[in-house]
Amino acid sequence: MTNKPTSSVSRRQFLATTAAGTAATLAAPAILTAKKSDSQIIVGEGDYKFEIVHDWPELPSQFSWQTTHNVAVDKAGNVYVIHEGREDLKDHPAIFVFDSEGKYIRSFGNQYQGGGHGIEVRQEGNEEFLYVCAYQQVKAFSKLSLTGEVVWHKHAPMESGVYAEGEDTNPQKVWGTNRFMPTNFAFLDDGGFFLADGYGSFYIHRYDKDANWVSKFGGPGDGEGTFKTPHGIWIDRRSGREPSIVICDRAHRTLQYFTLDGKYLETLTGYGLPANIDTYENLLLVPELHARVTLLNEKNVVVAQLGEDVKRVTTGQGIRNDSKNWIDGKFVHPHDACFDNEGNIFVAEWVATGRVSKLKRLG
Repeated sequence: MTNKPTSSVSRRQFLATTAAGTAATLAAPAILTAKKSDSQIIVGEGDYKFEIVHDWPELPSQFSWQTTHNVAVDKAGNVYVIHEGREDLKDHPAIFVFDSEGKYIRSFGNQYQGGGHGIEVRQEGNEEFLYVCAYQQVKAFSKLSLTGEVVWHKHAPMESGVYAEGEDTNPQKVWGTNRFMPTNFAFLDDGGFFLADGYGSFYIHRYDKDANWVSKFGGPGDGEGTFKTPHGIWIDRRSGREPSIVICDRAHRTLQYFTLDGKYLETLTGYGLPANIDTYENLLLVPELHARVTLLNEKNVVVAQLGEDVKRVTTGQGIRNDSKNWIDGKFVHPHDACFDNEGNIFVAEWVATGRVSKLKRLG
């Protein structure tokens, strides 16, 4: 147990109100937000100083920003953003691709409208692929080319024995622990992967390199190997650490660590609805729905918390849906964040108008 970040509510409670909890005090460096000039906003300090640019990508006028969920970066530095999207806008793409300067390249993925959630880029041999998962009425996960061609598309693993009849053939917008609502992926060296059923059964499913279901672990419970909304998942391969699985047990406000075989190791406590994980060099990155992004070093000690606005966001009313109440250099609801190849950070926020920010590393 190392760090102490914040408090929690369920996603559906969050839809009704963001008045929940307050931030816990952390033994981490004071994080400053200061304008360097009229056009430059700096967050962090020392080795963890970033220039933040909100609303970084340029979306063509024929499209509309919807609730942004996740973000990923390919080897060329292109940025992929997935929206939850609107079920009633079937012809609108859910996935948008921007170059390293934020210019629009292409879009696709209208099949995920109303349920778009997780997105990751994976190198396989000489080629890169997108892995995408969707919840709500879509209830599926897919492997795509970087331009959107479908390699495979799958639904609930009925062989796991945890899902209601028809969950794989007749997906509907029904929630419950016998339902399939996948949220994110983590990738194994042998070509297989883990899929977190973060809004459904609360199990972590393991698949082989051909996307065949192998096994599961976790399920609903009060921690130490069980979950309440295992929303984000990652393989922590940072130097000096034994490779292990780290899972954002969001409603419990914790990170849980496991061996690659799914055996429980330890819990890091006190996060404000931790949503996902990424790593770069010795850093672990945790976007928290409660208005901040946390960085931990290789010992899992908190070294920075960026854009922190926890108390105002969790006690205020209507901030999520009113951009006039957003403050430059502060986050509202970070739902996903990832590093690019140079250690810069992209943050996608769970806000109805969509928002993607770029944090350019200066330290």
